[in-house]
Amino acid sequence: MEKNKFFCVLPLVLVLFLVSCSETKKIPDKPYETEGLVFSERAELSYADQFAVDRYDDGYSMISVADGNRYLIVPEGKNAPDKLDKSIKIINRPAENIYLAATSAMGIFEALDCGNSVKFSGTKAEDWYIDYAHTAMENGSMLYAGKYREPDYELLVSENCGLSIQSTMIEHNPEVKEKLEELGITVFVDYSSYESHPLGRSEWIKVYGEIAGKSDEAEKIFAEQTQQLDDYESTGKTAVFFYISNSGQAVTRKSGDYVTKMIELAGGENIFRDLGNENASSAVTMEMEKFYKTAKDADFIIYNSTIGGEINSLDELISKNKLLADFKAVKEGNVWCTRNNLFQETMKLSAVISDFNKIFTGKYTEDTPQFLYKLESGDSVQ
Repeated sequence: MEKNKFFCVLPLVLVLFLVSCSETKKIPDKPYETEGLVFSERAELSYADQFAVDRYDDGYSMISVADGNRYLIVPEGKNAPDKLDKSIKIINRPAENIYLAATSAMGIFEALDCGNSVKFSGTKAEDWYIDYAHTAMENGSMLYAGKYREPDYELLVSENCGLSIQSTMIEHNPEVKEKLEELGITVFVDYSSYESHPLGRSEWIKVYGEIAGKSDEAEKIFAEQTQQLDDYESTGKTAVFFYISNSGQAVTRKSGDYVTKMIELAGGENIFRDLGNENASSAVTMEMEKFYKTAKDADFIIYNSTIGGEINSLDELISKNKLLADFKAVKEGNVWCTRNNLFQETMKLSAVISDFNKIFTGKYTEDTPQFLYKLESGDSVQ
């Protein structure tokens, strides 16, 4: 009898657990209220749904992120309200000596002309494909402070780092996040990778504009980005975006993620129309034989070199798996490779969409793509 009770109660416990988790990931509909904060306005968003920015009198702002965290931006020379909820994290302006482990944010800081706010990098110089960051690392104005999972705590503390901007990868190393906060370093987790629309990622410039005290500039830059996005007609062309892992598996994208959306906005269609997985990642890993059954019929291959590594020929691509030689796109010479800077250039996603459209329509012969290059035929292709 006791055993039956346990199995009756267990589903209820699981439901309550899942409900509580979903609640923590919801952005509040209403602005936070406490003594000392007078609400002024909520920033308008066009595409993003993973954050909200609420502004208050006297220059205060509250950033709410979809993971349930809230960050109060405190203007220079002012203090946080005495009765502020203890769960709210503090980011003081001016935000200086930042430790940046979320590479997607670097292009935003560069666009806002405040790249010098980033003093420490979680990426080495040779792995930066944004000119500003690479140059700053080379001349020593930006210092390598270890990867997100192994930061140089001593360096960060000695150089007065007060803010660390992390990608969601930090959630796999909670002990690092906890240690940084113990040392008085606020940890801000960037959830832009969860945006389903590509311009939702670009709209995170409003978050960093708020942190940097450049909200007006952020609004202007984002408006320019949206104006660059053309309304492309459907080309009827299908594409597959993937890379081959070291274990020989194909790693592609969910049907609804932002890369798939960029292909659709460019007038193409993801050959995988209903592909997902059970975790939060946008990547889907498949055995090559299963991947082959659908992907072989795609009109275009777009090989993701940002993770799989840049390749220089069709021979090199086929050497990763001989099944690729039988792909329609390989036989017809419609194979493209992304350049390494694709995912670091958050503020140039309209240009990426334009590049996709160029290859779908053949206009690449008139206007060379910025983020893609074509793989030419080799001896392995029959």
